[in-house]
Amino acid sequence: MNTWSRRKFLKTAAASCSGLILPCALPSFARQTPLKLGYLPITDATPLLVAHGLGYFSQEGLQVERPVMVRSWKILIESFLAGKFNLTHMLFPIPVWMRFKQKMPVKVLAWDHTNGSAITVRGDSEIFKFSDLGGKQVAVPSWYSMHNLILQLGLQTQGLTPVIKPQSEKLAPHEVNLFILSPPDMPTALLGKRIDAFIVAEPFNALAQVKFNARIMRFSGDIWKNHPCCVIVANENVIRQNQAMMQKAMNAIVRAQAWCQKNPRETAHLLSRDGEGYLPVPETVLARVFAPLPRTELVHPQWDVTRIGFQPFPFPSATRFIMEQMKQTRVEGNTDFLASLDAGMATRELVDDTFVRKAIAEMGGISKFCDCSIETPFSREEIVEIN
Repeated sequence: MNTWSRRKFLKTAAASCSGLILPCALPSFARQTPLKLGYLPITDATPLLVAHGLGYFSQEGLQVERPVMVRSWKILIESFLAGKFNLTHMLFPIPVWMRFKQKMPVKVLAWDHTNGSAITVRGDSEIFKFSDLGGKQVAVPSWYSMHNLILQLGLQTQGLTPVIKPQSEKLAPHEVNLFILSPPDMPTALLGKRIDAFIVAEPFNALAQVKFNARIMRFSGDIWKNHPCCVIVANENVIRQNQAMMQKAMNAIVRAQAWCQKNPRETAHLLSRDGEGYLPVPETVLARVFAPLPRTELVHPQWDVTRIGFQPFPFPSATRFIMEQMKQTRVEGNTDFLASLDAGMATRELVDDTFVRKAIAEMGGISKFCDCSIETPFSREEIVEIN
């Protein structure tokens, strides 16, 4: 099937499977307020991109522009605050920092995806577990990232000390030096032995595997079971003024997540430069990200986790856990704002699950996305095991 016909097939199949009919005319609010989406070229953005690529936003009656790709979290944050984007994805700790330190009116509306990251090392290295990272140089994409938080969780259990030093400075055997590196630069830095390991979102782990024979030391979902990573965020003022738009946008995103779960190969194609071109990587690399994980590559095969997963509900237990762990995670800059942060109260202030609850109900309930408790479907236990 050629590229054009396959794209057409994906969109047509998605529309017919949903049982929805494209509206003949857009509501006035949609014509007046186009949905503007921004994203980084990582698989964390998958639900936003798939919802656009399959026409789900349009089917909800929204006027939507093609998502705009930016190259750094700094640019994404600045563009979001300037109103260039009214809906985007962000690493979960970033909106915590934005709202409670910078006093910015950001709200988390849903989880964008689960898992989706890994710690990657050279294929010929002797690094097989966290305890082997002592005295090593490890790159993270942002201080306020799930990657930094999860990495330091693992280091702390092994008695290792995360430090932030110039790379030229000698490290003690128990120290692990952390520094920021742009995700696209991580695979080549690893190949050139400028770093010993990195932890980042896909597709850069898969890219390093395919191109440079790198090895996955540990998948993030194999450390913290089905953890959130990126979340869907919007400006609180925009939400208040455009509630109908936000609900329709969330409906589209949740539908996209359900579609991705059932169609991993098609998701890889749609995102790739061989498909709609949202991500500048070939389908062969993304196919590895969305493929089932061999049980032999997992420390906890009984968890049955995926390399990247899609579950939209923002479980409060995970938000509280993230806020508590952020207090123990080393970053550059002043973090006094975290010391006085009450995780329970902050969770209620940061997260608005009104829209995602309605969208999940429209899809048939949260059981469509996870094996949740029948008695308490919107609560869960956070499971973290390092080994």
